[in-house]
Amino acid sequence: MWTVAAYVADMTNTTADGDDTMEWRHIRYDQPDPDIARIVLARPEKRNAQDARTLYELNAAFDRAAHDDEVKVIILAADGPHFSSGHDLMPDETITDVHAEYEVVGCWSGFGRDGAEGFMAMEQEMYLGFSWRWRNIPKPLIAEVQGKVIAGGLMLMWPCDLVVCSDDATFTDPVVALGVNGHEFHVHLWELGHHRRAKEMLFTGEAIDAREAHDIGMVNQVVSREDLPAATLDLARKVAKRSSFALMTAKQSVNQALEAQGMLTAIQAAYSLHILGHSHSMQKFGMPIDPAGPGILRAQARTDAERRTQAKTDANDRAHASGDGDSRAPGEAQSA
Repeated sequence: MWTVAAYVADMTNTTADGDDTMEWRHIRYDQPDPDIARIVLARPEKRNAQDARTLYELNAAFDRAAHDDEVKVIILAADGPHFSSGHDLMPDETITDVHAEYEVVGCWSGFGRDGAEGFMAMEQEMYLGFSWRWRNIPKPLIAEVQGKVIAGGLMLMWPCDLVVCSDDATFTDPVVALGVNGHEFHVHLWELGHHRRAKEMLFTGEAIDAREAHDIGMVNQVVSREDLPAATLDLARKVAKRSSFALMTAKQSVNQALEAQGMLTAIQAAYSLHILGHSHSMQKFGMPIDPAGPGILRAQARTDAERRTQAKTDANDRAHASGDGDSRAPGEAQSA
């Protein structure tokens, strides 16, 4: 006899839903409390760059938490100094390699086909498709973020409902330098709060710091790196005191308001232009990105590092001159 409970039990025992017998290589899954799941990106040596395996393991972990009726809140965290450096541009495995272990999640096919067809299918499945899918998990998602969050890293953070970040966190989408219009989950306008601020990030690739991210509402709390795990868990416990049904309907109410503003239509339109950017580069350069882009980003990173070093030096000089011993640079993010 078919029942919902039997169907869900069978579904959660499959590889794609994170069965306990599966050996995850790039993530960890634990439950600090019975009603809180914590999923951790575990590629610190790669700065948590996202290859196909990482994303499919992450999707399986999200499914596991979503299908566990005891879990009310899901935390997404990361090992190492940085939350995520974005997509892994030199992966060891392709999407078709990983499909030997994981089923395709969406309705797209043709991942191994030539031209834009295969590339569009891959990015629709792993990048845009997964981000939109996770955004719609009917449970609160809380991102626990530290260090750099670059391009594809935002595609993990922005689907979350709440964000707690360390005071050294920075956020950027610099991929216009690579010849595309931004990363695939193009919600910059909503996350950055104004079309001119969204364009500034896209046009310049410059990062915003934790303080500005808090001021514009992109993150909810800013704390020291030492306090980050505890602060995130504390927030998750506050949320978990509410009923799962009320949390689900509250989340849907806000998400549906964003959709009424045209969010999904805007994402899909921007994704079409994103694929056009890759196709343009393939025709012009024989590769899916502008080959000048990485050099532009490396030079910008060096300039940013020099600017930060100079700001700290100036702050130390002022502190010594005033005798107060405060070495913080002006504008350095503080705990909120």
